Amino acid sequence: MTNVHNTANAIAAPDMFDFSRSRALQPRAHQLIPGGAHTYAKGDDQFPESAPGFIARGKGCHVWDVDGNEFIEYGMGLRAVTLGHAYESVVEAAYRQMQLGTNFSRPARFEVDLAEALLAVIDGAEMVKFAKNGSDVTTAAVKLARAYTGRDLVAICGDQPFFSTDDWFIGTTQMNAGIPQAISEMTLKFHYNDLKSLWKLFDDYPERIACVMLEAEAVTPPASGFLSELKQLCEQKGAVLIFDEMITGFRWHIGGAQKFHRVTPHLSTFGKAMGNGFAIAALCGKRDIMRLGGLDHDQPRVFLLSTTHGAETHALAASLESIRIYREQPVIEFLWRQGAMLRAGVTEAIARHGLANHFELAGQPCNLIYRTKDENGNPSQALRTLFLQELIRGGILAPSFVVSFSHTDQDIEHTIDVVDQALGVYALALQDGIHRHLLGRPVKPVNRKFA
Repeated sequence: MTNVHNTANAIAAPDMFDFSRSRALQPRAHQLIPGGAHTYAKGDDQFPESAPGFIARGKGCHVWDVDGNEFIEYGMGLRAVTLGHAYESVVEAAYRQMQLGTNFSRPARFEVDLAEALLAVIDGAEMVKFAKNGSDVTTAAVKLARAYTGRDLVAICGDQPFFSTDDWFIGTTQMNAGIPQAISEMTLKFHYNDLKSLWKLFDDYPERIACVMLEAEAVTPPASGFLSELKQLCEQKGAVLIFDEMITGFRWHIGGAQKFHRVTPHLSTFGKAMGNGFAIAALCGKRDIMRLGGLDHDQPRVFLLSTTHGAETHALAASLESIRIYREQPVIEFLWRQGAMLRAGVTEAIARHGLANHFELAGQPCNLIYRTKDENGNPSQALRTLFLQELIRGGILAPSFVVSFSHTDQDIEHTIDVVDQALGVYALALQDGIHRHLLGRPVKPVNRKFA
């Protein structure tokens, strides 16, 4: 493996890191912002105490914090930045449009152009509405399905972590304060790869389930026939099938996980990589469902999506350019290749340190995560914190191992070296106690009842 300290793009050695500006800024952030961040997954409770507190800039897969420390980043803005930070042609496309104005009193041409470009790569999608984030469009999909079916209940995959910030979903989590119980009870859960659990919901609530929402694939791949049989069941029972493609879209395949697995849902939602970090999301699907949010029907109108900033032209321009890049360059192939390279190197390091029962990789190469386990094989937030801490020491910021189009072979090689060193400390902690190695408190799950 490459010795990073001998390369031109070397990351600073651990003893060179200074987080003084971050530390000074954190109390101010917590005083002004609930949780200290506007996204829970980016909060201080999700990272070790010895972590950079604030990022100042990024280029490609490298980021610099407010103290000037440089890190190779994985996760890439919660998987939203798939091409790379400040990807030049995307930024230029957005900038050109900003100079012409971003928000007008009538639709912009970009709304039609992007709609055509997106629908051209999503099989079976005939109409689309744009918004700013994933929660907007998943909630709109639920509303549309309820209007289309005349039913009120929603079935979601209970094994998948997140679908929306709105009450219909968050009410099913532990972090459900402020949400009426009646709303929570309108969302039901089934298990992934377990069609019988969904059958049971349809049997228990006959002709009441409006839609079934899931990620076609998250960490666990679908069993043979599961997705196609699930669609058949939905159609048999009169429910709308919705795929949440926030993560899988433009990562598994340019046409999403639905194209990868050859199962076309009735509705699907996209975002994140769709704009390479610019705020853009989309609800798309069958015309006979989507048209209820329009003007060309005689049924009760659905207030589908109507947001002031939902079609800001600079974000549409960024998305249009991102889709062009995906269509003209081997982005998807690169993500799978680099992820496979990373997985192979990390797997060797796991074996080298005898940690097969205590540290594991999961997910497809284009979307790798890792799991940390204690001496008894149970999930461990403390060991996750220690691993994050040791990665940061080596110049790696990696809440996951999600790669981008900007992660070079050199970046991957350096990461594998740092992981190898971090797993060495991890193994020692299993032997002589984590308290000897962990600085500060452990991280905590986002969805928890109390702080």
